[in-house]
Amino acid sequence: QVQLVESGGGLVQAGGSLRLSCAASGLTFTNYPMGWFRQAPGKEREFAAAIRSGGSTYYADSVTGRFTISRDNAKNTVYLQMSSLKPEDTAVYYCAAASSLYYSGRVLMNRSSYNYWGQGTQVTVSS
Repeated sequence: QVQLVESGGGLVQAGGSLRLSCAASGLTFTNYPMGWFRQAPGKEREFAAAIRSGGSTYYADSVTGRFTISRDNAKNTVYLQMSSLKPEDTAVYYCAAASSLYYSGRVLMNRSSYNYWGQGTQVTVSS
């Protein structure tokens, strides 16, 4: 059974940094594109970043230059390094695994392209 477990969320001041981790089990990690999504209160879950097994990365305009997604295939773990955090980054952050080995580019920005999700971790950025 596939399981994704996020960690690293918490409370941080605006301008600060935070590093999220997502540990994957029950799947061939190296074959799956992975993504980070976030959902703020009253809003739809939105794309933040994605990474393919070979290391290609994709970012939402709202986080480009501030967030960095990476993966350690040997550890079955994907990371989201967040810097220059803003109050509008406050959300529950979810790790997800794509449903196709072949997805890349824009298709990875759509939450419907992912079929496995973690439980989420809360990130709160104060002013």
